[in-house]
Amino acid sequence: MPKPNYNEINERICKDPQNIEYTYRGIKPLYYANPRAKILIIGQAPGKKAQNTHIIWNDASGVRLRKWLGVSDETFYNSGEIAVLPMDFYFPGKGKAGDLPPRKGFAARWHPLLLKTMPNIQLTILVGSYAVKYYLHLKSSAKLTDTVREYQHYLPKYFPIVHPSPRNQIWMARNPWFAAEVLPSLKAKTKMFLKK
Repeated sequence: MPKPNYNEINERICKDPQNIEYTYRGIKPLYYANPRAKILIIGQAPGKKAQNTHIIWNDASGVRLRKWLGVSDETFYNSGEIAVLPMDFYFPGKGKAGDLPPRKGFAARWHPLLLKTMPNIQLTILVGSYAVKYYLHLKSSAKLTDTVREYQHYLPKYFPIVHPSPRNQIWMARNPWFAAEVLPSLKAKTKMFLKK
């Protein structure tokens, strides 16, 4: 069986008409796929800082995410055991309240192709409403809080969580069960799969 040709896939993403404007501006798609990966993180889209530095989750949200997972920067970026496929591989721009949403159809076009190259994924962590609703096939009216509270229903394949953005500090304060119950389980699952 031939090895996954990540360069070829990346080239196809860059040349796709949907992304060609980014390519003309010298902006590369931001994601991380590895055939050895055991944990997959699916978030919304890279932030401006992440895109500018071409380092995924390179912001305050990323610092908090790694804390939630209980992993070091070294493990997150260099172990090869954690893959990251945002719902869009490019920063979509700023909206009135935070970043614009990932472009529709992007994940459907590129995720299946990249997922085929990662046969060892044992846990997919869905970060935020866009990833959660897409992968769990939930209605747009579904409440993220309810889904995250019932995270055990989606295991062992998926683990839905809220976005680790500092903007969610008020939500965290209103929902103390998340830090008390969900995060310890998330850390335990992460540790378990990374040890295998």
